[in-house]
Amino acid sequence: MQGIGAGSIIRRKENGDHECVTDEVAIEEPLEIRIGGVAVATTMRTPGNDEELVAGFLLSEGIVRARSDISAIAPCPLPASLGNVMKVELAPGVKFEPAAMQRFGTISSSCGLCGKTSIEFIRQQFPPIDSGSRAQIAETTLLELPGRLRAGQGNFARTGGIHAAGVFDLSGELLVVREDVGRHNAVDKAIGRAFLDGLLPLHNHVLVVSGRSSLEIVQKALAAGIPIVAAVSAPSSLAVNFARECGQTLIGFLRPPTFNVYSHIERISTT
Repeated sequence: MQGIGAGSIIRRKENGDHECVTDEVAIEEPLEIRIGGVAVATTMRTPGNDEELVAGFLLSEGIVRARSDISAIAPCPLPASLGNVMKVELAPGVKFEPAAMQRFGTISSSCGLCGKTSIEFIRQQFPPIDSGSRAQIAETTLLELPGRLRAGQGNFARTGGIHAAGVFDLSGELLVVREDVGRHNAVDKAIGRAFLDGLLPLHNHVLVVSGRSSLEIVQKALAAGIPIVAAVSAPSSLAVNFARECGQTLIGFLRPPTFNVYSHIERISTT
């Protein structure tokens, strides 16, 4: 299966004995993103769905706004790149200044906004969700989403060490689910798929993530126009403040039958 590696390990059993078994682990490799031949970022990711990852990255960085802004996304020829370099050609007329990029260097699998000099930069890139948005999800539907996300996590069941991000509509139907060793990469892949399919903005959808919700998760949801973000674990203080300011509903500790709402509870219906 793509993104999974296997090897022999020594396991200590409950009775103190040791055994040699085969264990499956999630693969983590670097991916360099080039725009017009210029390297703009390197992210540590699980191989697979790289085109979606790049598209989601470009969107959440504010480099592109519409599907028509991208002429092509393709891997650089093997063997020189070893499959870990993706090149992007922007459409004529799309302005891109490499010097303005604030994420040069390597982005680890656990960080999304490393190197950002100001949260205000993010706010300037994406408008807040309209406070009059009628997007609303029923509590009963919301509580079903973690189970539906897990059902789509094939690699997590095999490795126990990979994150997932799923985009659902307000009735609880799954639009797309993606996995990666990095939370932010999983989100980029999910929203990148929707972006490439021309489905943005996702004004009537919910983003569900398998781990905690940090600032970069909420920001990426905002870039895709998603009004509701839910996580099975805790949010960070920056994520909470950002969601409140940008009109997003932020839900944490979504572990049926309970959850916490940190901002804009009006989008949760109890009827």
